[in-house]
Amino acid sequence: MSLRYESTVDITATPERVWGVLTDTQWYDSGDNGVIRVEGSIEVGEKLTIYSEVNPGRAFPAEVRELTPAERMVWGWSMPLGLFTGERVFSLEPIDGGTRLVMWEEFGGPLLPLIGRTMPDLQPSFDHFASGLKKSAEAEIA
Repeated sequence: MSLRYESTVDITATPERVWGVLTDTQWYDSGDNGVIRVEGSIEVGEKLTIYSEVNPGRAFPAEVRELTPAERMVWGWSMPLGLFTGERVFSLEPIDGGTRLVMWEEFGGPLLPLIGRTMPDLQPSFDHFASGLKKSAEAEIA
């Protein structure tokens, strides 16, 4: 059993430009993306602390697991023994006229049935993030 949220948006900017915004921790702090702030460095193996508008009083820890410039970034986390896990993937695909961002987060583990019932619906947050990234990346070229 797993729980998954996904958002897709086409952005009128190159994958390199979108990547530049996506990997800039100051952008996360700038607002209009559903994130309050990100602490840490977006580098493989580094730990991040994410504060989201969905639950502003709670910090969400993550580890940067994968970075393929202008293509893919993966953040993940796990409770001890894999009791509850999460993985967020940002995928950039060149398309005619720009970039398609597909972002998803998948939760799993034996505690998912219990924890999943207490989680808010994250779809609006995902859609807000994708539209904020689109707006920022497209503004960079204006």
